[in-house]
Amino acid sequence: MYNLGISCYYHDSAAALLKDGHVIAAVEEERFSRKKFDDDFPLSAINWCLEEAKIAPSELHSVAFYDKSVLKFERLLDNYIAVAPKGLRSFLDVMPKWLHKRLWVKDEIKKHLKGFNGKIIFPEHHLSHAAYTFYTSPFDESAIITIDGVGEWSTSSFGYAKENSITLTNDIRWPHSLGLFYSAFTYFLGFQVNEGEYKLMGLSSYGKPKFYDLILDNLIDIKDDGSFHLNMDYFAFTYDKVMTNKKFAELFGIEPRKEDVKFEQIHFDIGASAQKVLEEVLLKMTNYVHEQTNMKNLCLGGGVALNGVANKKIIDSGPFEHVHIPPSPGDAGSAVGCAQYLYYSQLKHNRILETNPTSMISENVYVGPSYSDEEITQFLDKKKIIYEKLNDVSLLQKPAELISQGNVVGWYQGKMEWGPRALGNRSILADPRNPKMKEILNEKIKHRESFRPFAPSILEEFTKEFFDIDVFSPYMLLVARVKQPEKIPAVTHVDGTGRLQTVSKTSNPLFYNLINEFFKITGIPVIINTSMNVRGEPIVNTPEQAYNMILKTDMDCIVMGKNLIFKP
Repeated sequence: MYNLGISCYYHDSAAALLKDGHVIAAVEEERFSRKKFDDDFPLSAINWCLEEAKIAPSELHSVAFYDKSVLKFERLLDNYIAVAPKGLRSFLDVMPKWLHKRLWVKDEIKKHLKGFNGKIIFPEHHLSHAAYTFYTSPFDESAIITIDGVGEWSTSSFGYAKENSITLTNDIRWPHSLGLFYSAFTYFLGFQVNEGEYKLMGLSSYGKPKFYDLILDNLIDIKDDGSFHLNMDYFAFTYDKVMTNKKFAELFGIEPRKEDVKFEQIHFDIGASAQKVLEEVLLKMTNYVHEQTNMKNLCLGGGVALNGVANKKIIDSGPFEHVHIPPSPGDAGSAVGCAQYLYYSQLKHNRILETNPTSMISENVYVGPSYSDEEITQFLDKKKIIYEKLNDVSLLQKPAELISQGNVVGWYQGKMEWGPRALGNRSILADPRNPKMKEILNEKIKHRESFRPFAPSILEEFTKEFFDIDVFSPYMLLVARVKQPEKIPAVTHVDGTGRLQTVSKTSNPLFYNLINEFFKITGIPVIINTSMNVRGEPIVNTPEQAYNMILKTDMDCIVMGKNLIFKP
């Protein structure tokens, strides 16, 4: 049985295909359109999923869409009426998008899936988040918390899941949103909303939470149970395209930072303060949910679950014995979640409980497009690109040697990763021992802000030796203190932490063996791993896009399949 899941129209459009409950294909639309965070209907992603499975739309049993568009439209109308006349400009901008496409999702699905005659369902937004985090977990029962900007009305929700069933019992509603609270600071500090929140997380490490009390006194009222109330006098997102207003700026004594304005210490301190408030809310929320559910497991979902610093605090300081966060907890991941909800909850199939970490990681991550070595060679020959053919031994030894010698190496292998992180298949790799490598990568390769840290990928068995962490982090969603920063300075952030990926011998054998070769040469079981893209572009998809990385950056070489290509 094939089931298709779709998310789109806001950001991170994506499609996912399940066969008998297993994810066999999943990809974001941006990887085809080359428009970062593309929000359009994911036609290319859908077509690829069907092609990958070698099926026609008529062979789909059913389709799930990740939220209820009518309820979301209702909330928008209610909101504009409540804030009128201030929201007129925003209303005139948003309404055509709704009247043209967003209200007619079912028609759009039928239009693009010629021959499909199955059922279409629309679970609520936070239920899709909940389904994704629970059904990708190894738990047969769990408490659930989902937190994002906003779904239909809910901005946070919690409940529990047992076997096939998911029950969300409580929620926090628009406009009181922890996600939008954090996005407001993202905007105020000069980053793009729905894109720059992870930049804010990195920026916050450079500051002190000097404005923590100011924020609590004026912007947000936090209760002991983790519920909260925003003071909307300071926020503009209910009536404008910007997040904060003049009163917000007056509170901090500065104007919103423009993208090209140099960072000052006050920006770092504001970021640190916002991060601390976020963490406080999350910890209070998890404590309360634990009291209410009395469960030992927690599944965490929604876009806020991408905050690796807060995630680590929840694991270290929270009451739950085990915490699961899926690799793509934001809206893209809900394409998988709504399809899983359809299969397990609606169609009542017995849940497939995957407890094998290798299988779970493989199915959760390595499910995107791939190109065979033959296809890669054909591209190289057609473009008359010079390359060296590697054998099974040199495929590992040669790149490891090049990295150890200070070269920046592209690593393009197997199936593309699902989610926002490159996890060893569409990666740029470098030597973590070189203290100048962070600067080199930011300025000459990634073309991005100098404060941005880079992630360490580490052989799983060495995790506790190098990081202060008691759990594995296969999806690069946890930030932990580096125990030996002098050995890996390029991946040690200003606050002494790193957002790590633990790599197992079985979940990604090729990437594991490459790091192991680097370990044999250097004695360091860690490698710098950053996504293969430049600022403002999605992760590369095709061999041509991968090769272009050499042409438009100072990357030294790239290994595509078994082919080594040096910068011309």
